[in-house]
Amino acid sequence: MRILVAETIAAEGIAALREHHEVDVRTGLSAEDLRSIVGAYDALVVRSQVAVDAALIGAGSRLQVIGRAGVGVDNVDLDAATRAGITVVNAPTGNTIAAAEHTIALLLALARHVAAADASVRRGEWTRGPLQGVQLRGRTLGIVGLGKIGMAVAERARGLGMTLVGSDPYVTAEQAALRGVELVSFDALLERADAITVHVPLTRSTTALLDAGALARVKPGAFVLNVARGGIVDEAALAAALREGRLGGAGIDVFEHEPPTGSPLLDAPNTVLTPHLGASTAEAQVAVAEEIAEQVLDVLEGRAARYAVNAPLLSAEAEQTIGPYLPLAETLGRFLAQFARSGVGTFTVELAGELAGTESAPLTAAALRGLLETGTTERVNLVNAAILAKARGITVVERKTTDAAGFPAAITVSGTVRGGHVTVGGTLAGGEMRLVRLNDYRLDMAAESLMLITRHRDRPGTIGRIGQLLGAADVNISAMHLARSAPRTDALMILSVDDDVPPSLEASIRADEGVHDLWIIRLGPHT
Repeated sequence: MRILVAETIAAEGIAALREHHEVDVRTGLSAEDLRSIVGAYDALVVRSQVAVDAALIGAGSRLQVIGRAGVGVDNVDLDAATRAGITVVNAPTGNTIAAAEHTIALLLALARHVAAADASVRRGEWTRGPLQGVQLRGRTLGIVGLGKIGMAVAERARGLGMTLVGSDPYVTAEQAALRGVELVSFDALLERADAITVHVPLTRSTTALLDAGALARVKPGAFVLNVARGGIVDEAALAAALREGRLGGAGIDVFEHEPPTGSPLLDAPNTVLTPHLGASTAEAQVAVAEEIAEQVLDVLEGRAARYAVNAPLLSAEAEQTIGPYLPLAETLGRFLAQFARSGVGTFTVELAGELAGTESAPLTAAALRGLLETGTTERVNLVNAAILAKARGITVVERKTTDAAGFPAAITVSGTVRGGHVTVGGTLAGGEMRLVRLNDYRLDMAAESLMLITRHRDRPGTIGRIGQLLGAADVNISAMHLARSAPRTDALMILSVDDDVPPSLEASIRADEGVHDLWIIRLGPHT
């Protein structure tokens, strides 16, 4: 496969990619030039400068994965990528230490007027009075966002003897306490902190999180730090608070527009401004490049990427538990689509037994992929399956039950179709996919690549005549299961066959007086 690296990443990441695939490094291309060549590649790797917009994504007809070498994905149109079935991955942990250390560096620089003191000495001055600073020991640091970087900042600030308070709706008080952080509300943090640092992604809810109203509630003389994303702090409001002397200073590494030409912070007092250096250490650049290479390779090899931002994610624990069941879920969806013979209105995925306590989204997405891929020319994968289902008017329902009908775990998919309801269930036994239910019939049969199913009268001779027709056509039967509700009523016969069933043979079987219906189910890889 071919990989296009459109922005500079460390050589170690390039080498990791080249061990497995063909890699072209083409940096500095215009948007038009990039669009003209991206259609020849299966993967695209960028940093923060290339805008991976809908036009570029549309031109990338072969793209399977877009790798953003860094934490945020602000420059990637996630909606367009998801609609196109392209997995977007990032490298959220590679720069954790670098960003945390840079945050502490800005905090120390503000507390001790390092930048102003350096400039004063260079001007030939030796005036220490105006440069008197404050010590951090005993002061309170407010951390907004207690993810990996926020927690790394907490560890380092605790080493400086600071009191730590944090705000994060996704973290429990117990988790915060493990790092010495008291979990408080955002408003309480604003009122208590002597310094505030933000470590959240830029979203609709975090844009201008520290606006004029929030800054008005901050302690007089407090510091504000942003090594996360430009736009989280309202630059105009921050500059105004600094000019009015309500804040003690601001350390800003990221800006609403980069470079920050015309930003009101450029001439605001008591600032330390750096050009997006949070991840700019030699060690971080290598770690980010290796991490994004690993993610891209995972997707290209068909594995679940650990840091996919637009696909159902598997935790390490869930990967061990449900990973083996993903092919089963997809197979059951594919089986149901062919057995139903019509569009599905409501699609239900039921997880039973040990699966009832696991993450359902990846298994549901896998089942949807199997359901949809046989009836569309669009690329269907775990990224866009839910979107494509919604676009087709399919209502998706998830259910969980501890009753797996005697199996350790089972998956059952069902769908409402014209004139009724179709159900198929399966489980794993010794690593093999087994079909255990078809509508109201219970069975136990391996899910093979090619299966022939008949609904016929349970009368002597019917099965024999079907076998004779298959034998005459040199179609070998590898396995057989007969399912019936009572003697001499209707029954289902499920045959696994080694050879394809041509239309002429299918017609001959349908013409038998005992056969009511026939299905050819192909469960092999979708082509």
